[in-house]
Amino acid sequence: MEPMRRRATRRDHALHAADDELKPHDMTSYPDDDDGAVLAALAADGVDMSQPLVIDFPVAVPDRSSAEAVSQALARAGYDCEIVFDEGEPDESGEVDPDDEEFGPSWAVYARVEMVPAYDEIMRIQADLDRLAGPLGGNSDGWGVMLD
Repeated sequence: MEPMRRRATRRDHALHAADDELKPHDMTSYPDDDDGAVLAALAADGVDMSQPLVIDFPVAVPDRSSAEAVSQALARAGYDCEIVFDEGEPDESGEVDPDDEEFGPSWAVYARVEMVPAYDEIMRIQADLDRLAGPLGGNSDGWGVMLD
């Protein structure tokens, strides 16, 4: 099976799934929001929600220097971090628009946390990342899980 990424973002309030369509799921176990929907979809896909998973929490930042500052701040707080530059996606003409907020080039710092996927803890971590990254120009941009 190809790896699958489930991601909930506060920026666009969208639920994304790569290489798989979401299956119907029962929302009664999780809050009725994007994060709850992703947790419910993971459970519906057969993920054992009582076992730890490695969860990636991206923090959007405006540039490389902000990414380095945010990465250092998160590392000091105990997070395992990785800086990632996304070159963006070309438009119909094959050009990448540097001003396109959705598909243009972007920087992010990924904080990796191994944890049991619990809604309240995911919310707490995102708030903590916002608290740490906000003064440095960053903001928490959801979370994702890679599945085998």
